[in-house]
Amino acid sequence: MAMAVDGIDRAQDDVPEVTVAVVHHSVHGHTRVLAEHLADGARRVPGTRVHLVEVRAEDVNAGRWRDPEALALLDGCDAIVFGSPTLMGSASAVFKAFMEAAFTAFTTQRWKDKLAGGFTMSASQSGDKLAVLQQLAVFATQLGMQWIGVGDMPGNNWSGGSRDDLNRLGSWLGLMGQSHSDLGPENAGSPGDLVTAERYGERIARLTQRWVNAVPYDTPRMTEHEARALSADLRAGHSAPPALTV
Repeated sequence: MAMAVDGIDRAQDDVPEVTVAVVHHSVHGHTRVLAEHLADGARRVPGTRVHLVEVRAEDVNAGRWRDPEALALLDGCDAIVFGSPTLMGSASAVFKAFMEAAFTAFTTQRWKDKLAGGFTMSASQSGDKLAVLQQLAVFATQLGMQWIGVGDMPGNNWSGGSRDDLNRLGSWLGLMGQSHSDLGPENAGSPGDLVTAERYGERIARLTQRWVNAVPYDTPRMTEHEARALSADLRAGHSAPPALTV
């Protein structure tokens, strides 16, 4: 059985290495786009090796997800980010099958003290996405993992805001994205969703470097006024997707 893993090595010889996996299921490709942008953000951090691990429906047999190669890869990662579409207010059945397959990691505490994060995508503005992030966070903490949330100020919460703002859905437990159901993955999320995903991936990678290798970390802080100005720049197309160092 072929392992649905896309591994990208961005490690540098003079920087301590960490490994981040972004494991996700996507039905129509929208959630995959969010996963790819999150991975891109993690790759910005020197010394970070990133793996995209796709949970596929064809790897579920008799209700059980089976991909021992993927599980072995996750065993060796320093951080794992979990992603699923929101379907009927819950994680997808395919992703739940993956979660149940992690039972051995639970009973052996194999993933204990790895860092974790989560993301979800739905067609509705709300769609009860919070319920999915809660599922993912409980799953990670049952495995003994340390959860990392989104660190950006909220967007689109005032009269001058828009759906292109940074963190425009105001989510902090994990990353939320929204895609119109009648559009394909090439239109997944909003520009603000995708930039938020990149910044979240970078945050996870930087905190993983701090957690694993004691690499010095200066907490980036932003006032609400600064966040609105940054969102305005994004809407106007005046800047490239901003890193946490802005």
